[in-house]
Amino acid sequence: MIARLPQKQLTAASTYDREDDKRPLDFRLIARLMSFTNPYRAKRNWLAVLVLIRSVQLPGLTWILSAVISGPVERADVTGVMWGMFAFAVLAISTQLVMHFRQRYAYELGEAVVHDLRNALFAHLQKMPMSFFYRTKVGRVISRMTSDIEDVRVGVQEVLYVSLVQLGQMCVATAFMLYYSPPLFLVVLGLVPILWMLNRYFHRRLSKALRAMRESFSRVTATLAESVLGIRVTQGFVRQDENARIFTDLVTFHSANNFKVLKTHGLFLPLLELNNQFFIALLMLVGGYRVLNPGSGTDVGDLVGFLFMANLFLAPITNLGNQYNQAMTAMAGAERLFKLLDTPPEWSDAESARDLPRMRGEVEFREITFGYDPERPVLNDISFVVQPGDMVALVGHTGSGKSTIINLIAKFSLAQKGRILIDGYDLHELTSSSIRRQLGVVLQQNFLFTGTLGDNIRFSKPDATDDELRAVLHKLECEDLLPDNLDTEVGERGQNLSLGQRQLVCFARAMLADPRILILDEATSSIDSITEARIQKALAILLKGRTSFVVAHRLSTIRHADLVLVLDHGRIVERGRHTELLSQRGTYEKLYQRFIQPA
Repeated sequence: MIARLPQKQLTAASTYDREDDKRPLDFRLIARLMSFTNPYRAKRNWLAVLVLIRSVQLPGLTWILSAVISGPVERADVTGVMWGMFAFAVLAISTQLVMHFRQRYAYELGEAVVHDLRNALFAHLQKMPMSFFYRTKVGRVISRMTSDIEDVRVGVQEVLYVSLVQLGQMCVATAFMLYYSPPLFLVVLGLVPILWMLNRYFHRRLSKALRAMRESFSRVTATLAESVLGIRVTQGFVRQDENARIFTDLVTFHSANNFKVLKTHGLFLPLLELNNQFFIALLMLVGGYRVLNPGSGTDVGDLVGFLFMANLFLAPITNLGNQYNQAMTAMAGAERLFKLLDTPPEWSDAESARDLPRMRGEVEFREITFGYDPERPVLNDISFVVQPGDMVALVGHTGSGKSTIINLIAKFSLAQKGRILIDGYDLHELTSSSIRRQLGVVLQQNFLFTGTLGDNIRFSKPDATDDELRAVLHKLECEDLLPDNLDTEVGERGQNLSLGQRQLVCFARAMLADPRILILDEATSSIDSITEARIQKALAILLKGRTSFVVAHRLSTIRHADLVLVLDHGRIVERGRHTELLSQRGTYEKLYQRFIQPA
């Protein structure tokens, strides 16, 4: 049987586009993101070593400086000062070398993670059923593949490893401070509760603000994509001003969210800086008092070294605050990416599904009931049998279920009740890919991809030669209606071709695949009468010898059908040939009188 998901998961999947609930940011999200570095363990491990070395090098430089001041400088030992500066210079050079390779490996690792994430997202999107794309705005998907992934890139390349270096530096500085003066270190510990409270407070505020900012940006992207795709409708109905007003409102709202993030971040950093300066002053006061008391066990050299290390300990706190904004943005982006990756298909092929052998083209519907919302069926108790090579015309009012039937045949959707058989094989027990390889689909929209004429025809058979393409065009007798050069650019969505030319390209694309079952969804509904004669001739050639399902309102498309199925509110109310149905003077005859004009 088909592998279906529990109703709870179906509900979660259906609410993806709303994005109401947000799971809290935690180390599990970071761990999952870092799992994408597993294929690059060697580079990641070397990077970890470099982070560790860099964490020790910076405090090492400070230790040498303080040791020279409290030692050779205090004793006026010129030779000792020279040797100290030589050691400082050698360590400084090595520090820059380590920094170079640390940054280089981090950038390479970040690019590798982004590369794999994009591939994983695209592969996941290809598995999603049509219902997912019906309810998900294209702008949201584009936002995941662009801005959210770029945020993750910054998080991996910059924030993560810079923060690790800073934290490592703080740990080493802590060890030195304990070595110099444990009592003074107790003063530094007094900083911890204040820092914890500051970070906790601003973590919540920044997290909330950043999520709102990313969500508002997603709306801007979605609206922009929709506006570009629908520009002809916008201009046709003079909606430019109204659309601009809506877009301005969205941009204004996004800007307000951005200001909220910047305002919060702008308050966070000064507070951290003020806190650091206050504690340095406090350390000088307490440390000076201890130096002036001979019995305290703290001398000037210890105080100088401690203050250097304290500054090295406190400086990363401000730097980490600078990274915090980017870290929260990256986490919000990762959260959105994984939410999309975790959105399961509503159904998938059963593990036991097998490939469909070379089909003859027999199709049978047995008491099929289906609804995009199971509580509201679109088809009710549909049954019919189609013999190999027959042409079936599906007619009926808009919303009667015509397109739903062909979606079920192509296994774009699965019926909740009943069985669909192809050559006697249950559709549920067959792999989707083996069915669709033997189908040809020509849609009303005549979708063409950016590229050449040859690329678009070859879409159904990527390894086809130019000679094969020309043979298909010759067989369809339409070479004179298309550009002579197969390398002609068709433009985005085929805008460089006329509507009739786009349709012929789609016919050629379908014929090149040599399908056993052909599906035409309103394929000639928008063609002018002059072009239609040539289109109908090419269509007749395309349909010959193939089982075909044709959704159309024009008589010229369906009058020679072997079977006409008349649908009304998801039920077959009449069936037969064109002439038979006209003689019955029923629903089909009324549709004919109202919608179908003789060719």
